[in-house]
Amino acid sequence: MEQRIGSSSQPLETAAVDPAAIPGLTSPVPAEPEDGVPEPVEEAAPEEVTPEEATPAAEAEADAEAVAPEGPVFEASDRRAKIIADHSGVRLHLDDQECEFRWDEIGAVETETSRFGKRFTVTVHTPDRRWYPVEIEAKAKSQHQEWETELDAVLDAYFEDAEVEDAEVDADAKTKAEGADEAEAEAEEDAEAKAT
Repeated sequence: MEQRIGSSSQPLETAAVDPAAIPGLTSPVPAEPEDGVPEPVEEAAPEEVTPEEATPAAEAEADAEAVAPEGPVFEASDRRAKIIADHSGVRLHLDDQECEFRWDEIGAVETETSRFGKRFTVTVHTPDRRWYPVEIEAKAKSQHQEWETELDAVLDAYFEDAEVEDAEVDADAKTKAEGADEAEAEAEEDAEAKAT
């Protein structure tokens, strides 16, 4: 009887040679039919959508575009980051990360320019003492002033309006509370008058 020296197993295919050798890396190949002839695939004809059959989501998008108020918009971006400030709030994008703040969620918006470079930093501060900075690299240092002006226009138009609305809501709540206190005091006076 002969005896072999070494491994009796076959060499394994590696990912460097065959990426399909790693389970889960690629989708499985469908099995061929027994006769070896693949079944023909029928292509479905594209369906026509009439205006009556339009989806509610498509209508909502059209309504949102129609409702969007005309006003100042600030948008600045570079190869990694993007900042958008408009009527709905401020959106910050950095690589694959994104965050959005409505105007009532913002405590302050701070801008900063680098002293010697072309970096323009926008930091959104929230009332709960958190801050979210995003840096954008300008093509030229002169672009910083343009961005400052555009962002100031957006902040003047929307951010202060949110503060005024909050102040009006607070004033209404205070007026209602004072009215309730007065009504309660009058009720107590009437009760005392009847008791005597």
